[in-house]
Formats: sequence, C-alpha cells, structure tokens
Amino acid sequence: MARAGIKVASSPWGPEDQLGALNRLSPEASSAILARADGARSYDLSIDYFVGMPSFQAAGDPSYQLFMSHSPDGTVVDNMNGAGERVNRHVCYSGDVVFMYTHTGTHIDSLSHFGVDGHIYNGFSVEENLGTRGWTKGGAEVIPPIITRGVLLDVAKTRGVECLPDSYAITVDDCTKALSEAGLGLRAGDVAMVRTGRMSFWPDGSKVLGNPPGLSLEAARWLTSQDISAIAADQECVEVGPSQHEDNWLPGHCHFLAEAGVPMIELVNLEELSRDGVAEFCLIAAPIRLRGASGAPLRPIALPLRGN
Repeated sequence: MARAGIKVASSPWGPEDQLGALNRLSPEASSAILARADGARSYDLSIDYFVGMPSFQAAGDPSYQLFMSHSPDGTVVDNMNGAGERVNRHVCYSGDVVFMYTHTGTHIDSLSHFGVDGHIYNGFSVEENLGTRGWTKGGAEVIPPIITRGVLLDVAKTRGVECLPDSYAITVDDCTKALSEAGLGLRAGDVAMVRTGRMSFWPDGSKVLGNPPGLSLEAARWLTSQDISAIAADQECVEVGPSQHEDNWLPGHCHFLAEAGVPMIELVNLEELSRDGVAEFCLIAAPIRLRGASGAPLRPIALPLRGN
C-alpha cells in the first residue's frame, strides 16, 4: 500500500486562526445564497437520535442513551421541588438526560478531531492546548453558523447504483462526472456533499456502518483544492474504509482536518435531495457549541434555489 504522507498545515489566515476553510464563508456570500433560496420547500438532512440507533462503538465509545431524570409520577413521590403532592399531580413534569459520543448521528468534526504527530491544524500542540476539559483551540464552539451554497455530488446515481459497493474508493473522475451530470462546478466557500447511497439503508446498522464506500485520498485532495469550506457525506467517515495507506488508518480525516483545515460533516441524509434531483441549494447548518469538543451534533437544512 502507498503512504499518505500527510503533514499539519499552517493557516493562511494567521497563526491564531481556528476556523481554517470556514474563513471562506462571508456575509456577502450568505446573503446572496439566501436571496436565491426557495423557502417554500426544505430538506432536513439530519437523522433522528434514538436508543439503539447505529453508532460508532468499535473503539469503545458509548452508544446513544436517553433516560428520564424526572417523570410526572416520580415528581409526586420524590417531591424534590417541595411543592407537595397536590401541586405536583397538577403539574405534569418530565425531564431527561442524554449520554453519547459526540460523533454520533449527523454531526460535524471540528479541526481538533484529528491531527498529525501531536499537532492539529495550524500547529496547535497537544501539550499546550489540550486540557482535561477538552481542547482550548479548534473546538466545536468556534464553528460559526454555516450559510452557503451546498452542492450534491451524487456518485451513486452517476454510477447507476442504489448504493456504492463496500469499500469502494471514490475517484476524482467520479467527482467530476457527478458534477458534470448535474451541470455544476464547485466554487470557493461551497460545502460539497457526497452521496454513496449508504443512507438508503438507515437505520439498519449492518448495512449503514462498516467498510464504507467513500472518498479516496486523491479525491479528497482534489475537493479541497476547489476551496470548499466543508465536506459532507452520507456515511460514517466521508472517506473510504479501510484505509488504502499503510502509514495512516484515517488519511482522509488527517488531510481534511489537519492538512486542509476543512471540517467534516458525517451521516448526512441525502436521499431526498437525490430523489428530487436537487443538486444545488442553500445550506443552513449550525452545531451545538460544545466548548473544547472534537465534534458536535448538526442539523443541516437544504433550501432549493429558485428556478431549479
């Protein structure tokens, strides 16, 4: 197998920059794409969270859990608020707790998620910037609301299949053909969204997760050369798995995050966009601002553009 040869990059936006490619977003571009958006239709590109949902647990990370911390009957019995039985029977109170790995479901990887040789994007080191409560640089809280042009690269449709085969490595040619068939090109600041077809099997974990078809490192490098602001895909890691490179078990992650400064959005549901032939759209997405976290849940919304 080949070697990936990935190195951490310094940001062209300065030594303190934590946004990387998200610097390509601008109020002017956001305003322009919003002006073209058709608000009468919207596509929710996220998946719902539920106990038993498919999630990445191979490395020992916890599955999604939700349990009640308060229930109407329990509030009456416990009387922890001191309101008494009569009032607590009148007020029907429920509360719950969520426990999960931050890279569960539809989510965005912050730039601190993967690095190389003890450093993340822009040279921030583990020794100086990672504490016991998360990263002080490149965490999920610095990711701004993403309002930009989204472009669907429907590779599965281009290849005439419902879903790409397991471990299929998407090539540069696959990407350019998908764009050509849609009559589109990528522009600076776009979010490129790659459809493999995996989400057509959701929520069957045996078909959604494991040995994913995804971007080859060559295709990943071609996409970042187009000055995109973020990359997204409908499977768990954007890139092909297992790795094709002997020196790196997730070279795509290391390239996008540490070398190119491009955040990654994973487990995006692109099925309805593909079904309706919507390949260009206004994308609106924002993560939960989890300070210091390497990722956070995300709810991307696609609004078709007028005239499409």
